[in-house]
This record gives sequence, structure tokens and C-alpha cells, in this order.
Amino acid sequence: MASNPPLIELRGVTKVYGEGATQFHALKGVDLDIAVGDFVAVMGPSGSGKSTTMNILGCLDVPSGGTFLFRGHHVEALDRDQRALLRRRYLGFVFQGFNLLSRTSALENVELPLLYRGDDKKARRAAAMGALEKVGLDRWWDHTPAELSGGQQQRVAIARAIVTQPDVLLADEPTGNLDSERSVEIMELLTGLNRDSGITVLMVTHEADMAAYARTVVHFRDGLVERIEAQHPPGAPVSAAAGAGND
Repeated sequence: MASNPPLIELRGVTKVYGEGATQFHALKGVDLDIAVGDFVAVMGPSGSGKSTTMNILGCLDVPSGGTFLFRGHHVEALDRDQRALLRRRYLGFVFQGFNLLSRTSALENVELPLLYRGDDKKARRAAAMGALEKVGLDRWWDHTPAELSGGQQQRVAIARAIVTQPDVLLADEPTGNLDSERSVEIMELLTGLNRDSGITVLMVTHEADMAAYARTVVHFRDGLVERIEAQHPPGAPVSAAAGAGND
């Protein structure tokens, strides 16, 4: 029986910034497959290419060369508007700094992607409440970010990322601003969304104990994939044995 094709395929992807003497090769020919439903942690030192790769995967940047396939379609050939449409339909984003609007409620923050998409008010409210329920914050729907803890703010940010029911959740250091206890809570939430909702999770992290939650760990160095580690067989429950003593 043939295996399912990857959700995402990168083949020989390069990224060059600048020209002439100032030219910098951020990616030097990245090859990477990401399976549907995987939980991938992306690691590597500063300047290794991991953030550049995530920006390309999130359609926030374009490769200088190579092939980027999403569900078999050539993303590198899309124009700006087409990439924006792909982001809105298939991708959700979670950032280290939460990026919530300070004077609006949790519900209104979660509604934003649906507002941009043009959904009507009733549909937006229902979907946003459902997303807040998934992250355990439906009772806090009317609270502003200032009335929420850091962990709760990140939960709101995750609800906003999943309210459009994306295929892929891209998380950039999602526990970077949290203490160890809140970090474990967020990682368990991401693990649950991956396991129960089938969302493919791509997470940049520099913390090994956070990467321990992933099924696959991709290590970058000097603009290339240095190695890939499969930590768990596909479909197996991901261990929650993160180091709670890590700041």
C-alpha cells in the first residue's frame, strides 16, 4: 500500500538576502517533508535558518530557489494575494509575544481572523466561543488581555489561531514568555489539539524539554537541515514528561 504524500515538501529551497558583497545565504538547499498530522519541533542556533524556513512555510516570505509544495501545489509560484489566501484558509499562527489587541475582549481577539475573512457576526461569535472552549477559556470570553495571566493570554492566542480550523498551526517559541508550569500547560494543549483535532503543528523552540513533546525534531545548522529525529512512532501518544523545573 502506498504511503500518503507529505502535507508539505521542500526540495532544494534556498533563500538569499542582499546583493553583491552584502549577500547572505540564509538557506542553502533545504529538503524537508512534513506529514499530515505530525507534531514537528524545529531547533537550531541563531542564524541556522530555522526562522527563515518557518517564514517560508507560513507564506510570510518566498524562497529564492527550490520547490515548496503544499498538498501537492506549488506555493513558490503563487503571487502575494494567493499566498495571503492560503494563509487565511489553511494556516494558523501563534507567537511568543501573544500579539493580542489590548483593549478588546478575548472573544473579540479570537474573532479577528473571521472578521478579516468576511464571516457574519453570528457565525463569528459561535466559532470564537467554540475555540475558546477548546482552550478552556470560554468563561473568560469578556476579559481583556490585561485581566488575563500570561498563560491565559497564550491560550487566547491559540484559540485565535485555530478558529479558522487550519490544517497547520505554526508556533514561534510559544512558551518563551511563560514560566515552567504555564509552559507545560501550553504544550499539553498543543499536544491535545494535534492528537484530537488532527492539526499539524510546526513549532520553533530552543528548549529541549518543550521539543520533547513533538513526534519529529528537525535540527537546522548553517542554512541546512542537519538531522531529523523521530521521537515517537506516528499515531503514538506524545510523552508529557517535560522538565517542569526549566525556566
